[in-house]
Order: sequence, then C-alpha cells, then structure tokens
Amino acid sequence: MNYVDVRLRQPDGMLHPMQTFIREGDAVEREELRAWHLLREREIEYTLFYVEGDRDRYEAAMDGVDSVRWYDCTSVDDGSFHVYVCQETRAEDRRWRSAFAALDLVVVPPIVYDREAAMRLVVVGASEDIQTMLDGLPDGIDVQVNAIGEFDERRPTLAGALTARQSEAVEVAAALGYYDVPRTASLADVAAELGCAESTASNHLRKAESAVMTELAGR
Repeated sequence: MNYVDVRLRQPDGMLHPMQTFIREGDAVEREELRAWHLLREREIEYTLFYVEGDRDRYEAAMDGVDSVRWYDCTSVDDGSFHVYVCQETRAEDRRWRSAFAALDLVVVPPIVYDREAAMRLVVVGASEDIQTMLDGLPDGIDVQVNAIGEFDERRPTLAGALTARQSEAVEVAAALGYYDVPRTASLADVAAELGCAESTASNHLRKAESAVMTELAGR
C-alpha cells in the first residue's frame, strides 16, 4: 500500500467561488475539508470544513455562491469556525475528480486549502493507481508531489499541518542550516532568503514548529 502527499493548484477558471474568495483576499488563513459525502446520482454533496479566518466575510461570500443550497456555521473560537455545507456538484469539480474515478484510492482527510487556495492531500492506494491519478489530472492543474512511498500510519505525513508559506520557511531554514547543531544560519539569513522581515520569518517558523509538534503529539 502506497501513498502520495500532493499539492494541487487549480487554474482560476476551475476554482470554486469560495476558493477564488480565498485566493483573491485575505479573509481566510487556512481551510480544511474534514469530511464529505457525495450523492452522485443527485449531484448533491455535503461537506464539513474547518476554517481559520474572518467568519463574517466568509459567510458573506458563501451567501453569493449559486451552487450552495444551505450552510451552517459554528464558532470554535474568535478566529476559527466549522462550516457544514450542502451544495450542488459543479461541472468543474466533476472534471478534476474524474482522475480518481474507477481507481482503488482513498483520500485521507483533511484536504487543506492554503492562502493560494491550493489543496494539499494524502492519497493512499496501489502505486499504479496513484500514478494513473496524477497522469489523469486535467491540464492546467499545477502538481507538486511532496512525498511518495509506502504508507505507514506509525510515521504519518504532516500534510495539512503547515501552510504553503510555513513549509517554504521551514525548507529554507533547513537548507541554510538554521536547524543545524550548532546553528550555521541566523534568522536574518532565513528572512533575507524569504524576502521578508525577521519578525515575519520568525512568525512563520514558530507557527510551523508549533503545528508540527502539536500534530506529532496528538498522534
């Protein structure tokens, strides 16, 4: 049994209106699709999201999406909430999901959407089915394979634990030697490579470290 940890970035024309809202604004820092149920014969789907962002702006955007029949939001805290959605399946979604059709694959929740509205997910199955899925994705979807190999739940991937910018910050820090013992790169070096202020680089790294440690401790 194998897995692929992959990040998919859809072209603008293929995005769900809520993913366009995420990509073009700053209201949402992170969105996770935690559960879903598709009624293909009725072309209806039920989804459960966890969102970190501005609830008022998120709900205002949801109110303008034609495919959404109804939704219900429940706050977690001041900066996060759950969203239960019933919506009609869009033709654009059927198109990219067809890459999974008739394949013996399982998507391991959550599917995580970052500030660019790119989705990161872990897919488990036979290696040939995984390759068929990757080859069958529509043209225009940018595919970034983060890891691939034999699936072992004792050493779970951390897909979804980090945002794209946090992952970039950690990768840069590791490459420069920030995590070496003794340390061979400074925070200033990491910030310069990322093209941001030291305080911003520090924030990305601290959030990434917290997310990874929390994820590992929880498992």
